[in-house]
Amino acid sequence: MRKKITIIGGGITGLSSAYLAAKDGWEVTLLEGGPQLGGLMSTFQIGGSLLEHYYHHCFTNDAELLWLLRELNLSDRIDFKKTTVGIFRNNKIYDFNGLKDLLGFTPLGAADKIRFLLTSIYLGKLTDWRKWEGVSALEWFYRYTGRNVTDSIWRPLLEIKFGSHADKVPAAWMVGRLKQRMNSRKGTGEQLGYIEGSLQILTDTLERSLTNLGVKIILNARLTKLVIKANTLCAVETTRGPYTGGLFLATIAATHLTPLLRETASEYADELSRIRYSSAVCTILEMDRPLSHIYWLNIADPGFPFGGIIEHTNFISPDKYNGSHILYLSRYFAGDADIASATNSEILHRMIAPLNRINPRFNESWIKNTYVFRAKTAATICGLNYSGIVPNCETPVKNMYVVNMSHIYPDERSCNNAIRTAARACRKVGIKSSMVPLGSSLSGQIGMD
Repeated sequence: MRKKITIIGGGITGLSSAYLAAKDGWEVTLLEGGPQLGGLMSTFQIGGSLLEHYYHHCFTNDAELLWLLRELNLSDRIDFKKTTVGIFRNNKIYDFNGLKDLLGFTPLGAADKIRFLLTSIYLGKLTDWRKWEGVSALEWFYRYTGRNVTDSIWRPLLEIKFGSHADKVPAAWMVGRLKQRMNSRKGTGEQLGYIEGSLQILTDTLERSLTNLGVKIILNARLTKLVIKANTLCAVETTRGPYTGGLFLATIAATHLTPLLRETASEYADELSRIRYSSAVCTILEMDRPLSHIYWLNIADPGFPFGGIIEHTNFISPDKYNGSHILYLSRYFAGDADIASATNSEILHRMIAPLNRINPRFNESWIKNTYVFRAKTAATICGLNYSGIVPNCETPVKNMYVVNMSHIYPDERSCNNAIRTAARACRKVGIKSSMVPLGSSLSGQIGMD
């Protein structure tokens, strides 16, 4: 008899898991709680083309993603090119792409620049993340880079991403973050890639491939109950009916599972409840001209409601969007922050108001259209010794497996790392995944033994 598995969640982790299971001959059912597949890869129409709700790019060392693109005959749809990074500090945009730009970064003195360079190389190239799990990133930076470097660069970036949790983020997370970016550099420039036509191409191709492999894809199937008897998951109940038998792999956020486990697996519910998430809002502006010459502009001055400006059309040509210039204004926040209850019009007002600090010539008449997208579980909030709370993929409940964003630690959330953790989870389940290469990512190491 064919082995049977039900995969809960239709984001890139669930889609990749379903693909590997179906290729290995399993009978697969994929349940997605919403009306469409893709999760954080979801797209919308802008300037006559599709664009992601939340900014995306990939790195040259994303071996797992590049493997999947080859599998799906999509390798010719991805293009890598040199990009530009900047820092807005002391009301000025500084290019920050290499040694020459570092030397010209006037907020730092000569000794500061040397410390910044050496410590970045150490974290990104030389150290083991496990060594720094018990030390906060801010404590590490203050100790080894000094106050000026930390306050000018690192502290603002950590605070805008993690808010009140910034002082608890382990230096181990920074190791993953810097390794990811440094390993994508060729010479002095960083190479980033983007799939022509947006990630919708990947989602649609995966959906067709899964259908051809016999996978049953059920949309609008929100999970409502886990039927656990004698500590065994026998079935799941959804808004589209029950699904029974075989194994179950949940790829959704832990916060969706916890309340369903309280009655029948309370200890495991307590374990999962330790995984906390930050929310995110992306305000997207479609404009008739660029705001700056930078693709990824980190905001290191106080008083801004966003932590970065990602000017997509300084990476991908505006010609792809009928000449429109597109930028993202990103903000992560805790669920109890005031922005969580703000209306879209309030968010737009907050986000647009300070743009003339970035470009004094900016005028709201430049804006053609605006869009606001929100995600409640955009990223995990990782604290000190976070590996100790990452759950084992094989749960205490028989037949139930879990893989989610926490398994990406100490690396950063990305499509590649979702594919990597999916492959590792499949191996744990007993699904063949040896064909997926293991790149330089640090994700998928914890909870998969």
